[in-house]
Amino acid sequence: MTTSQDVGQLPALPARASTAEHAAAMLRLQIAEGRLRPGTRLREEQVSAAFAISRNTVREAFRLLSHERLVDHTLHRGVHVRTVSADDVRSMYRTRRLVEPLGVDAVAGDPAVLGALRRLVDDAGAASAREDWDVLGTADIEFHRVLMSACSSPHLSTMFEQLLAELRLAFLMLPDHRALHEPFVARNARLVALLEAGDREGASTELMDYLAAAERQLLDALS
Repeated sequence: MTTSQDVGQLPALPARASTAEHAAAMLRLQIAEGRLRPGTRLREEQVSAAFAISRNTVREAFRLLSHERLVDHTLHRGVHVRTVSADDVRSMYRTRRLVEPLGVDAVAGDPAVLGALRRLVDDAGAASAREDWDVLGTADIEFHRVLMSACSSPHLSTMFEQLLAELRLAFLMLPDHRALHEPFVARNARLVALLEAGDREGASTELMDYLAAAERQLLDALS
């Protein structure tokens, strides 16, 4: 499926940041925020003009994003934002079950991160009340990004950032964003409450239940 979208609306890069890595980072952010949807064709000349960088630099940015599984490059069809499969979802959630418990363990001793998680839960509740499901989805992703930041590991954070961008691709493929995101407002709130109470075991169990439910919901929708 190809989505028609004007990538010329992308924000310009700062002059000193005109590199393939920064261009890839900006495109990655656009994907993670849902501005570039699955199936969107990324035209080399449009990205080059939008970012004021050479087409060779754009090709290198595309190559980086391809390694991160965020875009597909197909002969005679060009570069497109990836469309996620059921197997991709299973792989992502296997990874989440391995790494996110590390965040639960780390955040238990980090009141600053715990406070940030509480604020995100409050923001998500407000977004749910006004039925802003895209903002709610972004808040949910940010919740788990902040959770993993408690590990203070740039390697984990870099890997997890890539996973979250790929996960957002799966979210964007589903027609009912309310059904996807609304149930997890209460789940995130329970997780924070358990962490605030110092119940690390209960928080770990809640996280595993959360991930299992989210995976089932995505797989059911994709099938």
